[in-house]
Amino acid sequence: MRAHAWHWLDEGSAADISCKAFAHEGPRIRAAIEGKRPGVDVVVQREDQPRRRRLLVADMDSTMINVECIDELADYAGIKAEIAAITERAMRGDIDFATALRERVALLKGLDEAVIARCLDEKVGITPGAIPLVRTMKREGARSVLVSGGFTAFADKVGRTIGFDAVVANELHIENGKLTGTVGPAIVGAQGKRDALLDAAALAGVGPEEALAVGDGANDVPMLEAAGLGIAYRAKPAAAAAAAARIEHNDLTALLYAQGYRRAEWVLA
Repeated sequence: MRAHAWHWLDEGSAADISCKAFAHEGPRIRAAIEGKRPGVDVVVQREDQPRRRRLLVADMDSTMINVECIDELADYAGIKAEIAAITERAMRGDIDFATALRERVALLKGLDEAVIARCLDEKVGITPGAIPLVRTMKREGARSVLVSGGFTAFADKVGRTIGFDAVVANELHIENGKLTGTVGPAIVGAQGKRDALLDAAALAGVGPEEALAVGDGANDVPMLEAAGLGIAYRAKPAAAAAAAARIEHNDLTALLYAQGYRRAEWVLA
């Protein structure tokens, strides 16, 4: 690897390094930099591809927000450990996502609907950097879609709070103020997330190569692979291995730096 240009986007925080290397050497370049600079996130991109993306497709749980919503609902039912163990296996890709989702939702049968609002208020926090990321890209003309294997009962509010243009998520069934223990009929899983990205690209009139996707679990892998730039955010091994880049140390504003946005250009509120 031979660097021939270096300049700061924001001094001390983010820099662009141009180097003469083949595209397939990206992992070697990243490993070389990370080996010399522990705690630094490295995003390797081709110079002949679009830098500022025209579509953002993002996972919700543990990506745009700080928790797995179904695990937190289970906490109110007194079964968080049991459900969280299933969630962990699903996010690692050890079990089929749709099967795992139905199994977990069934365990919540009879939970009071009011717990959803309580959970949103008490436990769900927006990930640092999420609002600047979405709102800066929106100002620049990009479309943004929140695509979740979780539930519309959470995703609709999270999407509005952050500023997403659209939300795709699963529907929890509720009757007489109680969760029925069922979800669907269709499940937004791995294939559903990929399809949502391709549909959003078609709606925005852009190719998937102009999309930026971000997620953390195995069910995000097809979405990350379909995007021009797929980024694994503090991710499980399956997503980290499949993504073009990983963010382990910084918050979601790293995705703005990856697109060449300086801090002075960010929309902060």
